[in-house]
Amino acid sequence: MHIDRHEKIFIIVSILLLVVFATTLGVMAFAHGYQVPEPEMVVDPRTVATPGFSPFAEPGLREVGPNEYEAYILAQTWAFLPREIRVPAGSTVTFYVTSKDVQHGFRLENTNVNMMVLPGHVAKLKATFDKPGTYNFVCHEYCGIGHQTMYGTLVVEP
Repeated sequence: MHIDRHEKIFIIVSILLLVVFATTLGVMAFAHGYQVPEPEMVVDPRTVATPGFSPFAEPGLREVGPNEYEAYILAQTWAFLPREIRVPAGSTVTFYVTSKDVQHGFRLENTNVNMMVLPGHVAKLKATFDKPGTYNFVCHEYCGIGHQTMYGTLVVEP
């Protein structure tokens, strides 16, 4: 079977690119330790909002130290609970976010807080807010017909 010279070059380049990509993935995963993030904890999405079973039964902000807070946020069909969070400037907030129904996203604008929110999994990220202002958080995964109503705000007070 005859293969044209240009096709041979294309095949060789394609194979070389696959080898380079696979090698890069292997080096990053095993030598540098980059892995897909694991959930902070696993919860039952059917009982996650039941009082006594988890901190998501009463979602909101909890002060855990001077200028340190934990925000428990529950994503559900077309809403985040709570919809508004207020912290003083200079605060460090650890976000714990889970879903009780379908896959959602949680992105806090103008920060590096951006996570997938899966039913039964608790995602965790920490951020420090030095600059007063309003930071909007939105669902960035399409979750149904009311997806556009899924937003909230984090207000950093002076």
